[in-house]
Amino acid sequence: MGDQALIVEFGDRVDPALSAEIAAVAQRLRESRTNGVLDVIPTYTTLALHYDPAAVGAGTPPYEALVETIDTWLKTQTTATPPVGRLVDIPVCYGGALGEDLEALAQSHNFSAEEVVAIHSGATYHVHMLGFVPGFAYLGGLDARLATPRRDTPRPRVPAGSVAIGGDQTGVYPLDTPGGWHIIGRTPLRLFRSDAMPPSLLNAGDTVRFVPISAQEFDAQSKAIL
Repeated sequence: MGDQALIVEFGDRVDPALSAEIAAVAQRLRESRTNGVLDVIPTYTTLALHYDPAAVGAGTPPYEALVETIDTWLKTQTTATPPVGRLVDIPVCYGGALGEDLEALAQSHNFSAEEVVAIHSGATYHVHMLGFVPGFAYLGGLDARLATPRRDTPRPRVPAGSVAIGGDQTGVYPLDTPGGWHIIGRTPLRLFRSDAMPPSLLNAGDTVRFVPISAQEFDAQSKAIL
């Protein structure tokens, strides 16, 4: 991460309880406004702290000074992990032109398209972290019956709002980007807005539910959001 970042390791497993703990610590660390720390980024198993070396410590190498500061701070924190996330319902129009891989994915698992929609929308998902592109949330909680290897050939453009499955995870593309996951639907919501605060609709620690909507509802909500 270079000479202006500190990585704090919390474990070595992908686990909602662990990422929830990391998200909670990240929020408390932001609120503590530790001197010199510019950004705090939670991931699956670690916490990255980006810092300004000139603003950390005096007479001590910046990295060592920050390690001591963060180590001392962590020891003062309670082991209890209060919930920090929100429950976010994401409307999704499944299949058709907005979910072009739904039928093929369903067939690969010996399900009907309706069964895939019921399984996918019937689960509750945990936001482990943001990555790949701004606002892309890696969601845990996908039913193992829907786990599907990524496409052999990624698409050069996946429309913003596309809901997709890749491996044992699901997610929503916040921007028009290349992508290799299987597209099963689309949401009219905008998941990333550079002019908003926070700019991302989803953040680490949030809980997500997908709510099926019709094509007519998708069009109406898309117009309302614009």
